[in-house]
Amino acid sequence: MTRLKGSGFGGKYSFEASPLVKDGIMYIVTGNDDVFALNAKTGEILWERWSGIDQNIWTICCGWVNRGLAMGEGMVFLGQFDANVVALDIKTGKEVWRTTIIDWHNGYGITSAPLYYDGIVYSGITGGEFGVRGRLTALDAKTGNILWRWYTLPGPGEVGSNTWPAGTDDSVRGGAAVWNTPALDPQLGLVYFSTGNCGPDYNGATREGDNLFCASILALKAKTGDYVWHFQEVHHDIWDYDAASPVVLFDTVINGQPRKGIAQAGRTGWVYILDRTDGKPLIGIEERPVPQEPRQKTAKTQPYPIGDAIVPQCSQPLEGYKKAGCIFEVFWEEPVLVQPSGIGGANWSPMSYNPETGSFYVPGTVRTSAFVRYDTTYVRGQRYDGGTQAAPIGSPMSGTFTAIAKDTNKIKWQNKTPYRIGNDSGSTATAGGLVFHGEPDGNFLAYDAKTGLELWRFQTGFGAEAPPVVYDVDGDQYIAIATGGNRLTGSAYGDALWAFSLKGQLGPLWPPPPPPTVGGPTGPIAQGANTIKIGDNNMEYVYFPARTRIKAGTSVTFTNVGDIPHTATEVKQAKWDTGVLAKGESKAITFSEPGVYYYICAPHPWMYGEVIVE
Repeated sequence: MTRLKGSGFGGKYSFEASPLVKDGIMYIVTGNDDVFALNAKTGEILWERWSGIDQNIWTICCGWVNRGLAMGEGMVFLGQFDANVVALDIKTGKEVWRTTIIDWHNGYGITSAPLYYDGIVYSGITGGEFGVRGRLTALDAKTGNILWRWYTLPGPGEVGSNTWPAGTDDSVRGGAAVWNTPALDPQLGLVYFSTGNCGPDYNGATREGDNLFCASILALKAKTGDYVWHFQEVHHDIWDYDAASPVVLFDTVINGQPRKGIAQAGRTGWVYILDRTDGKPLIGIEERPVPQEPRQKTAKTQPYPIGDAIVPQCSQPLEGYKKAGCIFEVFWEEPVLVQPSGIGGANWSPMSYNPETGSFYVPGTVRTSAFVRYDTTYVRGQRYDGGTQAAPIGSPMSGTFTAIAKDTNKIKWQNKTPYRIGNDSGSTATAGGLVFHGEPDGNFLAYDAKTGLELWRFQTGFGAEAPPVVYDVDGDQYIAIATGGNRLTGSAYGDALWAFSLKGQLGPLWPPPPPPTVGGPTGPIAQGANTIKIGDNNMEYVYFPARTRIKAGTSVTFTNVGDIPHTATEVKQAKWDTGVLAKGESKAITFSEPGVYYYICAPHPWMYGEVIVE
């Protein structure tokens, strides 16, 4: 186990990267865009490259994270929060070139690993909550010159432009970010990726139509970027149902005929299984009528894959909420409970595939959210949500780990987990019949791929939230996982990189504090505290104190000491709200009546606070 010198160590970071290994050397990037090269057998650090990135970047959705590197042409490639793609010399870590994809001040960033193939580096872009125009960018690997861009939101006259309101510029600020690393089929010459939510996230009133290519799987010609096909998982998305998990390419036989497949696990809780030559379903997907809200301009039907969902798709009634619904339930300005939430199902966690078992191994999050829509004015570089969602106070949150059959899309086995795992380490399948997976409580697990039986676990001491990788050095097989927590889950942060082999000698660490399993604020109640600091102690997404008890008539001052804008917004009806507080700004709220007042950060609704007024 190697500690990476405190890089990405802190409450605002997540450590979710997959290391790469070549010629006995391992390369890893942390949540601060810092890159390390290590001896893959011993963990000795050979070189390090510190990003020096601006710590005041505010266009980051969900924590500081970098999900990995690409390599080729004697270089390693990474995307950065500041929307730059950078190439480093693989032997020294020295910068070779740097290309700005777009100015990050306009709402953009990069958190996904790039993809290298045949002289080209492919990179997605973040910003689905900032009114951006999503895109995939192809760069020349030797020079960093941009070869082509393909916009996931069509311009006038382009394919899909008729799915946006005519005569408006809604589509060019409509989101559809590419959060994940593409996949590529060299034989077909196609590059594949999936896209995120529409913008504004929760307000469909201004963007009538299906809104292509939000929440879609796409195929382009790898060399030119020409459009080939698409499949939209959610029409006119108002639930934040990003298709954020990476696509998986696989080969199969259906009705005696060999077929080329592609699969993607969605936040809806379904796995979408298509033919990667044309985007047509390999397993049936039906368009079915769904609830309607005319003010939201909702789509009349939605795609329902035949098979099983990996998480429950209906919410349970909760006290204080008038309406609880199933997937695609509609909402307006009164909170409505919906399951899966927009932070449910399979989020960014990558699933894996075993051709011998014919199964996909899919991590999921079971979480209900209360959805509310409100008006949002577009301002370049600022949040453009049009509403919010939050797990109701006290509501349970858990997970599932599921084997889905490639030929039926049905569950072969499923394990229930006490923690949400749709945001975390995903899964890695091996030819030895194992499936590896890290959990937010720090445990690294191995399952029997056929039965789901747990075979082994090891306590890493930090949130085990990155995809494991398997590699070989000098004939010995190793399995490596980065452990350093996940900001969305609230798991223990750190800066550790573990490597395992059959010759391993290290023992486990003490377990870290577990992440929360119910929605709401946690921690002790501060007596009489009338000052709440947001983002203090390098904990960007936390209120300090999160819980306070005061006398009626007391004014509480909320001050943002973090790096990015936050709010304190009353949970249900937003009856009181600080408004958006930039770094250094404050707002006082007077609590005149006794009661318990829960609040969230509207742009980051996993942040909770509580004011108890006596």
